[in-house]
Amino acid sequence: MAHQQIADLHIRDLWPDDSTAIQQVATLLVDAFGHLESGWQTLADAIAEVEESFGADRISRVAVHTSAQAAQQVVGWIGAIEQYRGHTWELHPLVVHAAWRGHGIGHALVKDLETQVRQRGGRTLYLGTDDEEHRTSLAGVDLYPDLYEQIAKIQNLGHHPYEFYQKLGFVIVGVIPDANGWGKPDILMAKRLR
Repeated sequence: MAHQQIADLHIRDLWPDDSTAIQQVATLLVDAFGHLESGWQTLADAIAEVEESFGADRISRVAVHTSAQAAQQVVGWIGAIEQYRGHTWELHPLVVHAAWRGHGIGHALVKDLETQVRQRGGRTLYLGTDDEEHRTSLAGVDLYPDLYEQIAKIQNLGHHPYEFYQKLGFVIVGVIPDANGWGKPDILMAKRLR
């Protein structure tokens, strides 16, 4: 499925009146995050999240695949929330359809979002990437003793996305221990936009 089909992708704004795309994005959220305690378990919850992304202080972009055989299919979604009077934006959320992961769509969405944030005067992009499934060495342990040493020695035990973000220039700037329950931290990452 790789490169030829990638050529049929484009990234655009998600529009409030595009009910088909909104439904597809909501389905992506439930499919990707519905099994997590902090995720979207129902389609109604996911649609509410998508609708919140249309606020004046938000960015909402989709990666759409178009082929001669099918209508447009949303294969990825990224959003951002303005913080700190527009100097800093929170990347929230990022999701790519399971069948399309590993083909550069997440990378393209993040790069597009960086451009969108820069155009609005933003200088920093940050995110929280939860570890509710013990996919890093920061999960399942008491992080408060020697927190900074634990961050410095982080290991990816199960394909946690923090390494994806590191490849895009994000650095770990902190951790919220027990953010999602004991031993389930939120890993905070940020990047300066030039």
